[in-house]
Amino acid sequence: MQEEPGFRPAPYMANRGLKWLQVYAPSELQTAELKDLITQSHRIVAAGLSRKKQKELELL
Repeated sequence: MQEEPGFRPAPYMANRGLKWLQVYAPSELQTAELKDLITQSHRIVAAGLSRKKQKELELL
């Protein structure tokens, strides 16, 4: 997504090796599309957690 117009690596987060994006200009993405992308990102991160951590965060 960072190649899309209006997105860039989030300041401070990118400096720490994190892959966060910031919306800095109006985007062609609709709110529903953006919510869907955030939900997908959450699922990817949650899937990478240990079973113990998933249970602790009530993701299972």
